[in-house]
Amino acid sequence: MSTITYVTDYARRERLALADLLARLGPDEPTLCAGWTTRDLAAHLIVRDRRPDATAGMLIPPLRGHGERVRLAKAAQPYETLLREVRTPPWWSPISNPLTDELVNTTEFFIHHEDARRGRPGWEPRELAEDHQRALWRTTRLAGRLALRSLGVPVRIRATGLDSFDVGANPQVTVEGPAGELALFLAGRQRASRVRLDGPDEAAERVRTARLGA
Repeated sequence: MSTITYVTDYARRERLALADLLARLGPDEPTLCAGWTTRDLAAHLIVRDRRPDATAGMLIPPLRGHGERVRLAKAAQPYETLLREVRTPPWWSPISNPLTDELVNTTEFFIHHEDARRGRPGWEPRELAEDHQRALWRTTRLAGRLALRSLGVPVRIRATGLDSFDVGANPQVTVEGPAGELALFLAGRQRASRVRLDGPDEAAERVRTARLGA
């Protein structure tokens, strides 16, 4: 019996929806990324697509200053230029080319889309298709294990309607919600995600306030 593999384009859809939202919001609106406006977020996305020498600073601390200088220089350009470049990554981008885009960017652009959507009060979670939730969950399971492994609290992450995974033996805390909300929670957007935490108060609070993700 053959297995059917479905090819999705959620990364591209999220990229274009985010670019549309950034255009509507303008360059000076707050985001969930601490200290970043919509202009800063746009510049980050462009540098991530086009300047691997600058994005290396996210992993290599001595290069962090270089990466931030590149991002600030990009942010100083006209906002219309930034929006155009967000929409159209170059074909040679190491992370946004046709071979890597869906794998690398589906969750990344979902999270940054929500960074812009949820930067001010009054937001509500989007209703996501089941296939979209599954696509987010595939990368969230790996990212979640990496984010939680040094927390010191055994945790179970349960995606509503899908499955779960544990980090540590005998989990003390369960974090449950839709895959998209868990993706945000595990990327450090705990306060702006709609999930439920069950467990002893002290352990649950450690998970809720931990420094997770980027």
